[in-house]
Amino acid sequence: MQLVRQKGQRVSKRARILLGALLVAALGSACAGETGDGGPAAGAGAGAGGQAEPAAGQQPQRPPAASDALNAYVEKARRAQAARALAAKRWGLKATPLAAPPPPAPGDKPHITFRQGFGVGDPTLPPVFTTVPTTERVVFLTIDDGAEKDPRLLRMMAELGIPYSAFLSDYLVKEDYGYFKRMQDLGVALHNHTLNHRYMPALSYAEQKHEICGQQANIEKRYGKRPTLFRPPYGNYNADTLRAAQSCGVRAVPLWAAEAFPDHMEWREWDRDLHPGDIILTHFRGREDWNGTMPDMIRQVMDVVTAKGYAVARLEDYV
Repeated sequence: MQLVRQKGQRVSKRARILLGALLVAALGSACAGETGDGGPAAGAGAGAGGQAEPAAGQQPQRPPAASDALNAYVEKARRAQAARALAAKRWGLKATPLAAPPPPAPGDKPHITFRQGFGVGDPTLPPVFTTVPTTERVVFLTIDDGAEKDPRLLRMMAELGIPYSAFLSDYLVKEDYGYFKRMQDLGVALHNHTLNHRYMPALSYAEQKHEICGQQANIEKRYGKRPTLFRPPYGNYNADTLRAAQSCGVRAVPLWAAEAFPDHMEWREWDRDLHPGDIILTHFRGREDWNGTMPDMIRQVMDVVTAKGYAVARLEDYV
């Protein structure tokens, strides 16, 4: 979502801070259980929103269009958080997930580079990283493969308003392309996890290119958009992997800093904790594969994320 701006003007960092402050105030009201319109009550002689009515024969004064849009955004966010609080109770979460702050403007996205020790000697290739460089208290949820196609996951995430990104392998997705189309229609970005989920470093360059570029073409054909993000199976890659990915339009290779299961979290970092910009991995799995369902996994990961004071943001808004 882009920040409000007047025609021909760029939104300043100060405006983003103001927007964030207004949003926090509005969401605080929602979490406190307010059900009104979020504005001051209109008293005698006051019009909508508490504005004084004009004298007879005078035209009403309208605030700037940008102010109207800002107020509308804050009100929409407040209502969304109130709905999220109700959904959190329905789905059995311990607390209401926190709302993510406004995302950076497209021109202000963080500069992504290789994580130290994850490079292959060529900085011009798509960077491999586990954390997005940001000071915002946000993390990113990503789901891999496509084996489990639980309709409850779609309902749960839509009702909670939690963004996530899907990294798909065709050999699993082809069992039900329609499930992931419904996911896409709900606003989820679909990315590349190869055709057959093979161990990439064991393949030749040509074989890796077939796995990656074949899935690029397949997702574009099925879902109308060519992915820009790629995750190698098992997180394993070499220079040929990145060259092949770059050749068919991949711009970045997000791995993960933590992995979520229905009954626990696993951590990459030594402190076993979350950090601003961390990417969380989980999988499309059900009871046949792990101790719980997809909704169980979401409850687990969101309870951890919220308890640690983080919100889940949309990865594509930052990368």
